Amino acid sequence: MKRRMAREKAMQALYQIDISGDIEPKVAIENTLEEGETSDEFLEDLVVGCVQHKAELDGLISKHLENWKLERVGTVDRNILRIAVYEMKFMKDIPENVTMNEAIEVAKVFGDEESKRFINGVLSKVKQSI
Repeated sequence: MKRRMAREKAMQALYQIDISGDIEPKVAIENTLEEGETSDEFLEDLVVGCVQHKAELDGLISKHLENWKLERVGTVDRNILRIAVYEMKFMKDIPENVTMNEAIEVAKVFGDEESKRFINGVLSKVKQSI
């Protein structure tokens, strides 16, 4: 599975977890896979890592929101931000600019017209603080 696809599926899995509140990460990942498709290590690392470090990620994101509370940010945008901040903080082998570009591409698929600008702005601030 290509990393972009893994990021998209991670966003879908985290969205499910965010909405339901009690679904296990492995189950959420399985729900995103097409018939015959298998998960991969990168996808699982993103989902499990975001769940395990949710409080820390949310804290970092919240510090860089202007006139917004994290709870008011749309579920899609919030989870795209979590994935990107997780990559920036914990996956040092991925350049931060690549992470930011990938987050914007995922936002183009799942977010609305303002998502990509909003995500870019927040991630630019997070990048400076890491």
